[in-house]
Amino acid sequence: MHQPHAPEADVALWLVVMGVSGCGKSSLGAALARDLALPLIEGDDFHAPESVRKMRAGIPLTDDDRAGWLDRLGRELAGHEAGAVLTCSALKRDYRERLRAARPGLRFVFMALSREEAERRVAERAAVHMFPASLVANQFATLESPAGEPGVLAVDATAPIPQLVAQVRAWC
Repeated sequence: MHQPHAPEADVALWLVVMGVSGCGKSSLGAALARDLALPLIEGDDFHAPESVRKMRAGIPLTDDDRAGWLDRLGRELAGHEAGAVLTCSALKRDYRERLRAARPGLRFVFMALSREEAERRVAERAAVHMFPASLVANQFATLESPAGEPGVLAVDATAPIPQLVAQVRAWC
């Protein structure tokens, strides 16, 4: 049986599992947190109630809507001195820079997924999630690819979770 691999005691690790809605951030984030013996910060849990209402109503969030959320997530990251795994869409470079400012050395795992697959996945979970499939197009319009930014690993979001965990562990 595979044993969790904790980061070296003197080397903390902070990861953001990012991408559009439906890419599998929560699933991969939870698997990585277990495997790396790190706390999981589920980004969706930190949205302001008004932002949740907007998303449920099919209204896209603005930069202003996301500002307080990103600040809360930054404080969460800063409060985990031994490392953590955060799930967060982090769609724009500016959003990622805000998180990097809160936790220097922050690394990002970008879950790349086609718009069609994201729409299919989000539609399948409509009964249990606040984010409707009608907002997926807006996420793709907002997404600024992190390719080429330092500390970013792009992965195929359609790959099996155990394969993605192994890929991330090899990169860390």
